[in-house]
Amino acid sequence: MSPRIGQRDLARALLGRHGETFAAQSGIRVANTPQPLYQVLVLAGLLSARIRASVAVAVAAARALFDAGLRTPRRMAQAPWQQRVGALGEGGYRRYDERTATQLGDGATLLLDHYGGDLRRMRDAADGDLRALRGALRKVPGLGPAGCDIFLREVQGVWPELAPYLDAKAVQGAERLGLPGDSGRLARLVGADETAAFASGLVRAALDRSVVEDVREAARA
Repeated sequence: MSPRIGQRDLARALLGRHGETFAAQSGIRVANTPQPLYQVLVLAGLLSARIRASVAVAVAAARALFDAGLRTPRRMAQAPWQQRVGALGEGGYRRYDERTATQLGDGATLLLDHYGGDLRRMRDAADGDLRALRGALRKVPGLGPAGCDIFLREVQGVWPELAPYLDAKAVQGAERLGLPGDSGRLARLVGADETAAFASGLVRAALDRSVVEDVREAARA
């Protein structure tokens, strides 16, 4: 990295070029209400699945599910299994669509049974304990550690007690850009209301080296 490029310049360039959250990319307007929170959870599961699915495919699959009306735990749980399979296939998420369709139904049922379909109740039950919240999220079928990180990154703007939530994948992207590898120092490079978008940009830098070059070029301009 050229010494003439400051860390704040890189952070601003990253936000400007690649700072769209994955939720926004999927058409989700994140708010502290049940429906968008659930949609982010669905997206997190799709993005974190251990298959060779690109971000674009996971986003397309999420959009297809939501376009099919499966935007709440109740609608997801009540939908025929084949409807979930069909929506995933329409989004290009075909290789493991049957297993994922089952997990989506089971996860929706779990949320209904334990939290009335409202993830805010899960948050309240954790009572500010991040480990407890992650433990509750891990019980959702199909949501492993990576999925938990994605969900928590994306909702930190509306659950501010989580912020700054810059996990290992975000830090990896920061290090590729030549930014600090410490989440506290990273967070100070942007505004508090920009942390979720910043985290998404950092993850894109971790996933795609062309993002790193693009950001460096934009910061030099």
